[in-house]
Formats: sequence, C-alpha cells, structure tokens
Amino acid sequence: MKKLSMLILGGLLCSTVVLAQQEITPAQPGVTYGKTINAEDAIGMTDLSQKLQADTAYTGKIEGKVVEVCKKKGCFMKIERPTGEAVMVKFKDYGFFMPQNIVGKTVVLEGVAKVNETSVERLKHFAEDAGKSKEEIAKITEPKKDIVIVADGVIVKK
Repeated sequence: MKKLSMLILGGLLCSTVVLAQQEITPAQPGVTYGKTINAEDAIGMTDLSQKLQADTAYTGKIEGKVVEVCKKKGCFMKIERPTGEAVMVKFKDYGFFMPQNIVGKTVVLEGVAKVNETSVERLKHFAEDAGKSKEEIAKITEPKKDIVIVADGVIVKK
C-alpha cells in the first residue's frame, strides 16, 4: 500500500511540473511575465557590466538575448553577454516563470542587478535544473563571482 501511495504521489508531482510549464504563455513579441513593463530605456549587457564596475548595484531595465531557461519549470533564465558568457536572471519571489520557447528571444527585463558570489552548492543546483550531465555538475568545484539579476518583470521584444 505504501508503494502504491508513493507511486501516485510521484505521478502527481511529475504531472504538476508538466502542467505548470504548459500554463505559461508561450514567448511572443509583446508578451510580459511578472510585472507589466515596456521595453523603453533599457541598457544592453555591455553597459550593465560597465555600470557595475562603478557601483555595487543597478536598478532599471536591461535588454539581452535568452540563452538558457530552467528545464524543470522556467524558474530562471540566462542572458548572453558580448563575451559569450551568460548572466543568471532569477524572478522576484519566484512570482513568475519563463516558457521553454523563450531561448533565442530578445527580452527586456526590469529589476536589480548586482555582483554576487554563488556557492558551489547553488551552482550545482542550477546546473541540475538546467539539465546538465552528472559529469558537468561534478566539475563545479569553486564558487563563482558574477552578475546576478532579480527581475520584477520581463517583456519579449523579438
């Protein structure tokens, strides 16, 4: 009986994750997630890096191309830098999620960007959520100091 209960519970959990992703509006130009924003007055990733060299935080709009999204339920995304590296974007209070088809889209997000140190444990968690292999996850052995953005809202630009 315990095994049957666990099997049913596991099935419900899996279907909840799948259904949660299905309820997210697909990414199309003009679609917003979280707080409703517009794309005006956004800075690019190069400008963001320069601003964070002079200050500890930047609050405002940032434009970038999405290169990765959490495969489990869209709970984070990564924006491409001109160097090819990516910047982590989390969503304020996990109040909204991104659809899987947002990868490759240009977005404008509004929020707070800071230089932050991410622990090895957290980096491994993100890698697992992104669907990385066990070998790739095992290679994560040092914390990473990088820009992290907490977004209040996101709008798909193109």
